[in-house]
Amino acid sequence: MALKIRLSRGGAKKRPFYKIVVADARAPRDGRFIEKVGTYNPMLPNDNGQRWILDEDRVKHWLSVGAQPTDRLIRFFADKGLVAKPVRAEQTKQPQPKAKAQQRAKDEADRAAALAAEAASAAEAAAAAPAEAGE
Repeated sequence: MALKIRLSRGGAKKRPFYKIVVADARAPRDGRFIEKVGTYNPMLPNDNGQRWILDEDRVKHWLSVGAQPTDRLIRFFADKGLVAKPVRAEQTKQPQPKAKAQQRAKDEADRAAALAAEAASAAEAAAAAPAEAGE
């Protein structure tokens, strides 16, 4: 039997309240569970001690017998020191425009660099010309 440690939603509409439960992975989210190991009240401020209430001994027991926490609970348990902090994969490649748009941008950059170089050489020539005429 595959066990999950997950959040079971309760509370009123737009006022969520969650129980942290150990349940069979095939059971519905708010359905039958094996044991309640804590609560989570997202309506309270982050620094409130009642936001997360957890029976750490029972959580350690269920983790030791193979229960798998959900991603959200893994992050919370890592903050409490019950599991190792997960390593987040970094995005390796930023989304790029299509080939035509990349070529167009490259051409515009080349054209701007050429105009800048031409303007710089014209400025140098203009600066050198009055100096020679003044001598």
